[in-house]
Amino acid sequence: MNTQKYVVVDIETTGHSPAKGDRIIQLAMVTIENGEITDTYTEFINPGRTIPLFIQDLTNITDADVAEAKPFEHYAETVYEKMQDAIFVAHNTNFDLPFLQAELKRSGLPKWQGLTMDTVELVRLMYPTAFSFKLQDITSELGIPLESAHRADDDAMATALLFLRAKQDLVSLPYATLAFLHKRSFQLKSDLSRLFFELTQEKRNAQADDFDRFQGIPLKPRRLFEERLNNQQSYSRDWRDGLEKVFPNFEKRPSQYDMMTSIEEALTQKKELVIEASTGMGKTIGYLLPAVNFALDTGKQVLISTYTTHQQDQLVLKEGKMVEEFIGAPVRISLIKGVSHYIDLARFVELLQGDDESYDETFTIMQVLVWLTATETGDLNEINASSGGQFVLDKIRRSHIRKLSKQEKQADFYEFALKQAQHAHVIVTNHAFLLNQHLSKKSILANVDAYIWDEAHQVVQAAVSQHEKTFVYTQWKYIFGQIGSLDEKQLAASLFETAQRTGFSTVPEMMKLESLFLRFTALFDEISTFVANEFAANFAASRHKKNSALLSELSLEDSRFTQMLYYLNEWIDLSQLILQKAERLTEKTIKDQLTIADWRYWTEEMMVKAVEFSEIFVFPLAGEVSWIDGDLRSLPTSLSLYKRPFAVASLIDKVMAPARQDKAIIWLSGTMTVPANERFIVNQIGIPEHVPIKKFEPPKDFYRGAHVYIVEDMPDIQHVSQHEYIESVADAVIQTVLVTEGRCFVLFTSQDMLRKTVDLIQDTGLLEDYMLFAQGISSGSRMKLLKSFQRFQKSVLFGTNSFWEGVDVPGDALRAVVVVRLPFTSPEEPIFKARSEVIMREGVNPFLQYALPEAVLRLRQGFGRLIRSKNDKGLFIVLDRRIETKSYGREFISALPEVKVSKVSLEKMVTDIEAWYNKQ
Repeated sequence: MNTQKYVVVDIETTGHSPAKGDRIIQLAMVTIENGEITDTYTEFINPGRTIPLFIQDLTNITDADVAEAKPFEHYAETVYEKMQDAIFVAHNTNFDLPFLQAELKRSGLPKWQGLTMDTVELVRLMYPTAFSFKLQDITSELGIPLESAHRADDDAMATALLFLRAKQDLVSLPYATLAFLHKRSFQLKSDLSRLFFELTQEKRNAQADDFDRFQGIPLKPRRLFEERLNNQQSYSRDWRDGLEKVFPNFEKRPSQYDMMTSIEEALTQKKELVIEASTGMGKTIGYLLPAVNFALDTGKQVLISTYTTHQQDQLVLKEGKMVEEFIGAPVRISLIKGVSHYIDLARFVELLQGDDESYDETFTIMQVLVWLTATETGDLNEINASSGGQFVLDKIRRSHIRKLSKQEKQADFYEFALKQAQHAHVIVTNHAFLLNQHLSKKSILANVDAYIWDEAHQVVQAAVSQHEKTFVYTQWKYIFGQIGSLDEKQLAASLFETAQRTGFSTVPEMMKLESLFLRFTALFDEISTFVANEFAANFAASRHKKNSALLSELSLEDSRFTQMLYYLNEWIDLSQLILQKAERLTEKTIKDQLTIADWRYWTEEMMVKAVEFSEIFVFPLAGEVSWIDGDLRSLPTSLSLYKRPFAVASLIDKVMAPARQDKAIIWLSGTMTVPANERFIVNQIGIPEHVPIKKFEPPKDFYRGAHVYIVEDMPDIQHVSQHEYIESVADAVIQTVLVTEGRCFVLFTSQDMLRKTVDLIQDTGLLEDYMLFAQGISSGSRMKLLKSFQRFQKSVLFGTNSFWEGVDVPGDALRAVVVVRLPFTSPEEPIFKARSEVIMREGVNPFLQYALPEAVLRLRQGFGRLIRSKNDKGLFIVLDRRIETKSYGREFISALPEVKVSKVSLEKMVTDIEAWYNKQ
């Protein structure tokens, strides 16, 4: 393998299309032979045209840099010669090679012929858990130097080092994994199969490796904690001394020590306590240290629940390690998530035996093979798969429906996580998982003596989501299409053929299955048309095309709902019976196994859908609200129905009531109260009235770097058209961004308004020098958008609900938060409507008791994005004048920390900010 010659190429260009006159402005080549870099070559190239400004900004290559350079033709023969007898390597060969081929052709040289290897494809495969595969991101993650991104010389060298690193890591994979990869590598887009072939030849006679195996697939070995929980030794350490030696940038805060003392008392005295700890309090360390001490001293477990799985991972990987270092003793922290997070290894083995249908399927299977040699959790959410690959991951997720064999249980990651939890000092999970548990002797909670709910205000949302049911027209149709009737030559036809050949099911039985399928799918179409017609009639006079309505507002009494459910359940029962017989077959071809496995998967999907359909249409429960969304232009295709509980205290109480008898329960959040209604959140959670709320504030000077601006010459949002308001918002955002030089969050409550504002800003061209990232417009998850935002100096992030909280942007990376409108929930939002009706029936004003405190909480959370330490500086800008003109506006202002508030015109604010930044 090491005798092969590679030439790693990177180019910078004036644009994306040589056919439209774009040209190369810099070219770099790095030659690798015998596994070593043997030559580098780089040249500026005169493109014979002006370099666009945005390219100059991106690359830092100006017209002056290339003024004295020769055109490409001058270097063409040298470039062509260096590429001979070499494998062409680039970070996205589909850009670099065609561009280079076009320039060679233009220079009168023949088309280059040879193998190509794309490092994007290679690193996506080798590092499937990486956050991003852009050159700048992946080299940073792997510790590979890249001085100036988007400069061909630095990019080519970084790509060469990345290629060598990936090859080195490939060598460390076990032979079996390499063999599996090689088998599928011929479907890749670049010639990586050559690499896999050489490696498998080299490792064919390799010594036995240290990997575990499941049916021939290598897995990273996992080791359980020691079984004894208490080492019969007191580990209690006084956190009042020595924390700064372990925790970077630690600041002594008396209020943090007070909070830790309160948590310690609640743990030892088995009390229930609510804590509001403001931003900058060091909340996570503040509860984790007392929790670990308690577990080590008593031999009892503490369970910590967070809202997101990202927070879980941080607790285990970051804060947990710090606490262990401070205590000076091993701390066993286990992580457990819902069963659907984990891979079903047996299902993956079945998938591995078949032939892949698409590139995405092939590539994702290859990613999983590599990932299994490195993962300790088995959590499929670790894998950064393509959108097409997500379907493959969904097919191999663990399901609570399928029972595992003894061999499968021994290797299963979820079962391992359960065992690990039994021997942990601290169990870390998320709200959704904990709300799905019931305290029993067999439960993982059996030895838990204390519960800590972090981000406790999100318990309400977690409980609502946990019990949400959906009916989405396109999802049902997709499942029907995968199963298919016998005439459609889909999965049902394959199962019928297998049954006939092997005899596990009779023809009458299979025909009955087909008949039931045709009946309930026909009824589905009738019901969908019926619901669509009722929905459209309800909005006959509406100017809006997209609408929502409570299901109770529509006349949906019809026997066809019950009929469909009857036939669907009959089909499920018969399908399960046929599956039982199919799985008892002793002699099955690989194709038979895959057909049966696929049939099991889609039967389980139909079981989930049947429950959802039943609870929405046939057996609705009291205390829940169902509503329908749709676009009048595309019915019934656009139909989506949702069902959620609008009060969750009783659901939470089912989990926590047993613990209230003799265990500690601590609820923590940065935003647990609002000034006018201290128990707004705790009442929704169902925390008893006698449980106290303790508040811990950071030092008085903590927020000295913050300044709140209320822009008083904005139009009144309730008295102008949306278009007029958006024009003013766009102007205010542009001026703010220009004066702060980016690093701004712009927070909306509506995706529609966000999209229209971003479109208008882009049309002006006034922020063309800035990177604009917009939720719902820019591709990628919330965390991906956040990472991209932080990577650029001149960047702006436009976000909706999920960016009001739970994102951490420390220091100068965030200079301003712009609030476009006060974060009230729309009165037409279905859960809000249903809950408001209940509140009104009790003779209470729903605006004051529900809408206002919810909006005030969200504004507090938005402010919390801005100041994360006492050295942070930032601006909180409110464009919605209602905070000043309405009587309830003071509720919002009083909920913010004591910071300077200025009510000024937009022009005055811009002048003040400019002066403020000049002082910095």
